[in-house]
Amino acid sequence: MTPAAAALSEVMLHNSVNVMSAKRLDLGIVEYPFFTHNDLDRLSDAWHAKSCNEVFRVGFRQNVLATFYDAGHILGSAGVMLEGESGHTVFYTGDVQFEDQSMIPGADFPESGVDTLVMECTRGGFQRSAHYSRPEEMVRFGKAIAETLERGGAVLIPVFAIGKSQEMLFNIHRFKQQGVIPSNTPVYFGGLSAKVSLLYDRFAGLTRRHDHEFKLKEEIQTVPLPRKGKAPLVCSPGNIYVVSSGMMTENTLSNVMAEQVLPQEKNAILFVGYADPDSPAGLLKATPEGELVKMRPNGQPVRRKCTVDCFDFSGHATRDSLVNYAVKLNPRQVVLVHGDPDAMEWMHHTLSAKMPDSTIVVPEPGRRYTFEP
Repeated sequence: MTPAAAALSEVMLHNSVNVMSAKRLDLGIVEYPFFTHNDLDRLSDAWHAKSCNEVFRVGFRQNVLATFYDAGHILGSAGVMLEGESGHTVFYTGDVQFEDQSMIPGADFPESGVDTLVMECTRGGFQRSAHYSRPEEMVRFGKAIAETLERGGAVLIPVFAIGKSQEMLFNIHRFKQQGVIPSNTPVYFGGLSAKVSLLYDRFAGLTRRHDHEFKLKEEIQTVPLPRKGKAPLVCSPGNIYVVSSGMMTENTLSNVMAEQVLPQEKNAILFVGYADPDSPAGLLKATPEGELVKMRPNGQPVRRKCTVDCFDFSGHATRDSLVNYAVKLNPRQVVLVHGDPDAMEWMHHTLSAKMPDSTIVVPEPGRRYTFEP
């Protein structure tokens, strides 16, 4: 893995042990945790960190050449090129974003020399508006925050700890600099997101960035969130809360805070990423204003009176950009992965029409596939 991915993996896996240990106590799941902190310390000794564009050997006989390419998705994300002894090349995109994000440039992927392309299809079922513009979407986002603060409300922004947290913190900082929102607006931020932000700073000069000198910790002043169980988090007017999880999973800060934010008309919940339709965030998105919504199975229904809005700052490539990349590479085979059935179907249909000389495959679990160079 890349050095940044290794650092992130260590933080995330140790956090998983903490989460599983807590669930063992709270929910009585005796199988948890599946692994321990000591297991992870031993495991990490076996990791091999390789930088992007560095050729290295893998395989039992070390007979496959491998190269990572920056995927532009989150810190440390990479696609990987594999080349066998026959000369057959396989490129796996992993999660990819071709567009520039606020902190991280878009993917730096190979543009030729690929026989088999294994490609993600996360957004294959979603058609972005032809009028979409990221700068305009950012203006709309800033305006939504400003309007909420002006009417005396609080802003809740549910985020994923990796990527979205750092992007939104950076954008709010920029809004303050531009005068979009008052510079003294308190921004509550912490937990796992804060640990990940330190890694974004640590690798600022070592990974592709728009500004290698910018450090989140040094440039942005935030209010730390109280540690779980130490003090209650009370939602107060005039504050911005950038908290996990992005899908408002039960017992996360965003889930707990939502019950305070929802009943007040002045408040706003602003979604900046994907939410599974069956997740608490997905259910909230589908709840009309004035209707009741239940954020957790054992909780009381809360009437949604606050503003709820969604913004497209996805860390995944659009389906059109994925298709364009595949067509440009023109590989012999394209294997479609990481997508819901409707996403896979659209991608398969579209690529089959645009690439009649290529084999387009939606792989079936358990089936073996053989591809020729």
